[in-house]
Amino acid sequence: MAATPAVDPPQPDAPADGTTGREAAILFALAALQFIAIVDFMIVMPLGPQLLGELGIDARRFSGVVSAYTLAAGVVGFLAAPWLDRVPRRPAYLFLSIGLLAGTVACGLACSFPLLLAARGVTGGFGGVHGGLALAIVADVFPQERRGRATGTLMLAFAVASVVGVPMGITLGTRLGWQAPFFALATLGLPLVGLAAWALPPLAAHVDVTRRHPLAHLLETLTIPAHLRGFALIAMLMIGAFSVIPFLSTALVANVGVTQAQLPAVFIVGGLVSLMGTPLIGRLIDRFGALPVYRVVVPLSAVMMLVMTHLPAVGILGAAPLMGVLMATNAGRMVTAMSLITASIAPRRRGSFMSVTSSVQHIASGLGATCGGLIVDGGAGEPLRHFGTVGILAAAITIASLWLAARIRPEV
Repeated sequence: MAATPAVDPPQPDAPADGTTGREAAILFALAALQFIAIVDFMIVMPLGPQLLGELGIDARRFSGVVSAYTLAAGVVGFLAAPWLDRVPRRPAYLFLSIGLLAGTVACGLACSFPLLLAARGVTGGFGGVHGGLALAIVADVFPQERRGRATGTLMLAFAVASVVGVPMGITLGTRLGWQAPFFALATLGLPLVGLAAWALPPLAAHVDVTRRHPLAHLLETLTIPAHLRGFALIAMLMIGAFSVIPFLSTALVANVGVTQAQLPAVFIVGGLVSLMGTPLIGRLIDRFGALPVYRVVVPLSAVMMLVMTHLPAVGILGAAPLMGVLMATNAGRMVTAMSLITASIAPRRRGSFMSVTSSVQHIASGLGATCGGLIVDGGAGEPLRHFGTVGILAAAITIASLWLAARIRPEV
């Protein structure tokens, strides 16, 4: 007798059907805190010139400040995985949110390179797991027929961060000092933690009552076939994207004729297009299913990678709309991939799975950036060379993910 896909069992402490107000409050709290986390991660890079001058560090040490967040997120994600399914979601999420804000405050208080390095590590340790747990909560709270739209709304945080958060952070940093954005983020985050504490139900139905050894739980998380397919799909998408993304700004200036002063406008346009496109992707997922939408969005994303990495000198008028399409398709493929993957994971394992997924995302992002950096050349006052080769490889990896996505099935 053929097996039929099972529908997630209702969480006994999740909002009841029809409680749209409580669901909206949950989604707003999760998305707003995700916005705080993303801006915290992104804002360090444009603040680089100020940090180099005021802390007296060189470019190599500054790269350490940037990578400290990613490395900490990757390591802590693995360490936290065995524990996230042993406690209710609400206290775990609140603990991570408070830790994220504490690390953000520590960044603003840092007055030397070692202190800032340590503060970024603390923030990354909490922030990396924080985002994965938010996706697990969405999968627990929202039924399958509304999960695509909810996931898309949560991922809008990236677009809003690009359009609003980072430009405002740069403005604050320029006028009030590089510490100001961190203090502002922590101040905004505190009432959001209170909202999350009020809106979130305990979400304890997944708790592992067997109390297995944490190492055994982690090994199980790393060996279940459905988990491995999910990890592999996310790794492919992140390697493909981050072999291109870190070099886009340099290529736009060196190859496409966009000035440095025009770069923020290009990314604002990209964020606005993503802001409009991501909710649409979520609605399409709810209507047609994640896999059919994935099969449409991923080829478009691959085409845009090829276009952007082979773009001639078209200036800002040509680059800005194309950048918008690239960012929208990149966000769309992540929304569809996460919707597809979370439906394939048993609810009682989603916390540990998403924690490891966060680690995989950060490690794969670093691997993709490293691979791209080994291929490209130039860019310092001269054209960026071999960027087209990077685009071809990124597009090939992205297209190859279609095969793997077709083998991810809803939990049975």
